Amino acid sequence: MAALPSDPRLVIFDLDGVVYRGTQPIAGAVDLIEAVHAAGALVRYATNNSMHTREEYVERLRRMGIRAAADEIVTSTSATVDHLRSHCPDVRTVLTLGAPGMLAEFRAAGYEATSAAEAGPQDWNGADLPQPFDAVVAGLDPRVDYRRLGIAASAIRAGARFFATNADVQYPTPDGVVPGAGAIIAALAATSGVEPLVIGKPQPAMFAGILEQTACAASASIIIGDNPDADLVAANRAGIASVLVLTGVTDAEAAAALDGERRATAVANDPAQAAALLGLALS
Repeated sequence: MAALPSDPRLVIFDLDGVVYRGTQPIAGAVDLIEAVHAAGALVRYATNNSMHTREEYVERLRRMGIRAAADEIVTSTSATVDHLRSHCPDVRTVLTLGAPGMLAEFRAAGYEATSAAEAGPQDWNGADLPQPFDAVVAGLDPRVDYRRLGIAASAIRAGARFFATNADVQYPTPDGVVPGAGAIIAALAATSGVEPLVIGKPQPAMFAGILEQTACAASASIIIGDNPDADLVAANRAGIASVLVLTGVTDAEAAAALDGERRATAVANDPAQAAALLGLALS
């Protein structure tokens, strides 16, 4: 497990449960982020949520009093775009199974992207698709239905490479837990017989991409997260030190029982304690 750097050059924040909860910032989170900026370290925000564009996150953070630029936001969709650019330059046509924000990100990146909602005839019943696709990218689609699943699975069986923005099987909402992207991806994998390459947490690709883009070493970086199964596993796999804050999905009792890849370098009750671990003074 990596040790906390004494002078971090990069701090990566998870969003939900770390920076905010719903539409409200977590107490002390804004001050922590400002302190990181004041110390001269780079800040990045990394979320497994694939449904919104980076610009939408910039606006959400702005409403909470947090200054951020689009290139400081890394979603599982934008990380997938970056992976395709770096490792699959021949991919040009993409079928997306996800929310409108995912489709918008791929089109903004220059891909010929088509949503599964609009691919093929509306009465599609399993016949061959009218066009082949280089890749299928699947994430959370709140309006997923049998037709969209069938179209995406058909494209994969026809030879499209299969990518998943993330594999979270559950998605927490104010009304309770609902199926996450992982549930959709499991259905596609079972139907197509092909396992996807997962880009988002707990796989390390998202964090590895941030290190590459910022030219920061893993040893000089810190990840602040609340989810052992996503944030901490990805941090350990990427060789980056982590701080688990108990403002999200993990309480002190659960944190004390963590081991292996699910264990953090350090644990903080709140952003103020996280700041102290980083040697920062909050205003």
